Amino acid sequence: MSELDPLQRAVVQCALPAALEAMGERWSFMILRATFNGLSHFEQFQSTLGIARNILANRLARLVNHGILERRACADDRRKVIYQLTPKGEALLPTLIALRQWGERWEACMPSNPVLVDARNGQPVGEIVVRAADGRPLSLHELRWVDRAELEAGQARCLRSGEPVPAH
Repeated sequence: MSELDPLQRAVVQCALPAALEAMGERWSFMILRATFNGLSHFEQFQSTLGIARNILANRLARLVNHGILERRACADDRRKVIYQLTPKGEALLPTLIALRQWGERWEACMPSNPVLVDARNGQPVGEIVVRAADGRPLSLHELRWVDRAELEAGQARCLRSGEPVPAH
């Protein structure tokens, strides 16, 4: 088999399929949104989202199995279960916000309500963008795929020579 170029490796070795497998589809994102908004009981998810019970049970199990949510007995009623975000689940917040912002711009063509704001100053959160290591916003045309081994070798060369490591 011939050597793959960086673009081909990006497709073959990309973590996106694994992330999509963990999240599933629309209902998983809707459950995640509800969890970020404070819902935690099966009945709350079911009545708020209007999702069929069997689909909800399946999606909750998938999110728990992938470590995105954890299932715990309810403190005030041990017969009930609550679902809470794990640190892995909390790390999906930027993804959820980016999808919402994309939907506002390209699908709904209008702002969502309610508005997500910074709790400290009450201002709406900024647009989620891809940023360089130094904080600059980057467009698609300013990005390229590089093999990880090549990147790490370049960084190691810079460290050995005392040169600054370029921000990739």
